[in-house]
Amino acid sequence: MSKRKMEIKYFKKLSRKTKDVRMKLRYDAIRLYLQGRTTTEIADILATTYQTVRNYINAYIEKGTEGLEIKQPPGRETKLSKEQEQLLYDCISTKLPRDVGFAPFVNWTAPLACQWVRKEFGVTFSERGMRNVFQRLKLSYTRPTYTLKKADAEKQKEFLETFEEFKIKLISGEIDYILFEDESMIRDYQAISKTWFPVGQQKIIPTYGKHHGAKLVGFLNYETGEVYVEEHDKYDAEVFLKFLQNVIALYPTGKIVMILDNARIHHAKLLQDFLSEHKDRLTLKFLPPYSPDYNMIEGLWGWLKASVINNHFFKNLQEIRQSVSDFIFWVNQHRDAVINRLCLQF
Repeated sequence: MSKRKMEIKYFKKLSRKTKDVRMKLRYDAIRLYLQGRTTTEIADILATTYQTVRNYINAYIEKGTEGLEIKQPPGRETKLSKEQEQLLYDCISTKLPRDVGFAPFVNWTAPLACQWVRKEFGVTFSERGMRNVFQRLKLSYTRPTYTLKKADAEKQKEFLETFEEFKIKLISGEIDYILFEDESMIRDYQAISKTWFPVGQQKIIPTYGKHHGAKLVGFLNYETGEVYVEEHDKYDAEVFLKFLQNVIALYPTGKIVMILDNARIHHAKLLQDFLSEHKDRLTLKFLPPYSPDYNMIEGLWGWLKASVINNHFFKNLQEIRQSVSDFIFWVNQHRDAVINRLCLQF
């Protein structure tokens, strides 16, 4: 493997591991630079400025990876010690307000945090000052997400360990493709979401009151960002078998690992002869139960709906199909954007 390819893989690994969005941006910029992208292209892919990318590249050329590190600017002395700030961080991230004497509240706010700090340390903050502390401690005002309570944490851990093994085999050439597969129903009536609009006005979406929709089956190529999608009239074992046959035809050589959920059609007896025939080329790896977040193509469906389905009136099914087709064409022309958005989760 050439030195340039090793550097690219190194920065891809750094980007996946870091939890700091600022460092991820820097690592991704250098990876794209090493892949031969121009500064303008990198800025467009990462949705940042030309000068920001230029600064990252210059810092890397001058000092290597060390040049990308974020230097903390000197500031005025903080009111809390490092130990007190850590206690505040731990409290916000692991406890509810009512757990520490502020019943009945279950959500942290800056005023509640001010009260807790005054009670614990005798230090007074303004709300703005507390928000500044939150920012410095990398606490953000975010919308929570749901998780399925039935999910098995141990099985999820085992899957992630297996996925790491797959990635190593992909790099070494023991396998050639990692594909994330899923099905999705794209409906025209599910599609109201927030959007920018003039203040005091509400966007009106007309509807016939009918429920048009497209049933999609597809995969996301983890390494290349390629997206392949088929539309069918129904979801059943015959449809999924045909899909697998098409996947084998699309990749006539090389070993394929397909990661997918535990839907009944994925375990159908109808598939067994085909899977036995192609066992040396195709391996199905099933996700842990109740773990949709571990399937990277799930993010593609959300991206599709938010980009070309939501908040739009479709006269007929063909218009939905065309919007889906246009979006799939677009993402396949912007595979770096797909990789950065979907394939660097873990």
